[in-house]
Amino acid sequence: MKNTEIADLFFRMAAYLEMEGVAFKPQAYERAAMTLETMGRDIEEIYREEGKKGLMEIQGIGASLADHIEEFLKTGTIKEYEAFRKRMPVDVEELLSVEGVGPKLVKELWEKLRVANVDDLERAAKEGKLQKLSRFGAKREQNILQGITFLKKGQGRKTLGFIYPYVEEYVRILKSLDITEEAAPAGSFRRMKETVGDVDILVASKNAQQVIDQFLARVPYLKIWGKGDTKVSLRAKQGFNIDVRVVPMETFGAALQYFTGSKEHNVRLRAYAVGKGLKVSEYGVFKGNRRIAGQTEQEVYEALGMQYIEPELREDTGEIEAALQRKLPDVIPYGSLRGDLQIQTDWTDGAHSIEDMAKEAKAQGLSYIAITDHTRDLAMTNGCDEKKLLSQMREIDKINKKISGITILKGAEVNIRKDGSLDISDEVLAKLDVVGASVHSHFRMPKKEMTERVVRAIRSPHVDILFHPTGRLIQKREACELDMDRIFKVAKETGTVLEINAYPDRLDLRDADIRQAKQQGVRMVIDSDAHAVDHIKFLRFGIAQARRGWAEKKDILNTKPLHEFTASLKDKTKAF
Repeated sequence: MKNTEIADLFFRMAAYLEMEGVAFKPQAYERAAMTLETMGRDIEEIYREEGKKGLMEIQGIGASLADHIEEFLKTGTIKEYEAFRKRMPVDVEELLSVEGVGPKLVKELWEKLRVANVDDLERAAKEGKLQKLSRFGAKREQNILQGITFLKKGQGRKTLGFIYPYVEEYVRILKSLDITEEAAPAGSFRRMKETVGDVDILVASKNAQQVIDQFLARVPYLKIWGKGDTKVSLRAKQGFNIDVRVVPMETFGAALQYFTGSKEHNVRLRAYAVGKGLKVSEYGVFKGNRRIAGQTEQEVYEALGMQYIEPELREDTGEIEAALQRKLPDVIPYGSLRGDLQIQTDWTDGAHSIEDMAKEAKAQGLSYIAITDHTRDLAMTNGCDEKKLLSQMREIDKINKKISGITILKGAEVNIRKDGSLDISDEVLAKLDVVGASVHSHFRMPKKEMTERVVRAIRSPHVDILFHPTGRLIQKREACELDMDRIFKVAKETGTVLEINAYPDRLDLRDADIRQAKQQGVRMVIDSDAHAVDHIKFLRFGIAQARRGWAEKKDILNTKPLHEFTASLKDKTKAF
């Protein structure tokens, strides 16, 4: 689909427009990009069947943006974008991926230092040239260098959310072949890791060469790295490597277990098997020369006297010992959430209306959502002040009367200021059903100060949930330095709920933090942080993160019906 290509161009055009000081249009391009990158329908199909009129029926796509989409579908480019690039030939996407670099700084870096990409930026920073710019200093220059180092660590890997729809499609294609008995992803993708390097897909079939040939005929790729009788390795058009292996059905389970990993899990598993006089490989579980298991993964683990271990748990963090004792957690099932407590709308930086978000949440099986638009301090998102929040509350009352089958809660994503205070008055916060609080600036504060900042915020009787608690952005920004033990302690003491943010760039809390929070009895929720209707489906990634943290359904508050969820929130009359 061209959706993601056009979305990428719109994001870049928004950055260029912001560099040039154009008002309002950057936000329009960003909202359109968010819609395009997550919508389920192919933009080419819409245009082919309905023309420009069909494009303009997409939320947030007006005549001008529809013209750009039409131009790209016809020519493969957008003249206005090419004009921007000619005036400022920089790698916008790459530079903006460095923490601390925004569009206006990209412009200044180009005009004053001719910085066009991250390598140029690193060179300039190491030579001390950045600190000579306006509003710059040695500390900020050092922070830029740290951001570049962090960015380079993640090179070669894609976020789970980026890669997920492509792998889903590849597996669907393979399953649709009449010569395929079974197909499934393996590796870090199947373990639902935050980032994925190479993608492994296993296929059970008696006709390996036909499977490979038909796969190559249906999947766009840049290069074939290698092709054999039962395996093909290629570079996908989207910039990651795929290995497709074909095995007999009788060994499919053993191969799936082996190629799912992790390496550490498999080493521990094989060592245990040897101690029992058994051998485990990708071909099965063997007692001497006799294969005793291998068609399913369940057979493999049962042959070793273990509970079946869910893929998300296979990291050699105690799961084998727990499986032997039949004490593995009953991890939260996919599809078990009833509500989503972080939803942004077009009242601030979201792409769609309150009603649109509610209808989509209902269509995805949820029974309640909280509208949590940003608040006043986030001026770049057109954040809500007290007056705007009160107006939104009245609008939510109207929509709740209009639609059935889902309840819309009144909420806000309140900004935690540098001193730990909140940017909305207690009087208005008290009127909201759900209050989330989060850090959006000063991420590099010392650990003690940052911890006390967050603690002060969650001690507020009005703050129900700490949103994306560590503030990290995967491959873009490191987590804030926080004393998580203290955060967990105060959260439990005050009844503050910690969020597992499912947005693919965040996945915050981290899996290790989730496991620790569970052990300390801290309550959690899983939220999508949706800024467009199709973002609500990101909840699956939050559930995966919770499973990796050994969380069970009972640990996640928004698995409960609405009345039980709201009853579990803070007592607003209590002071902490």
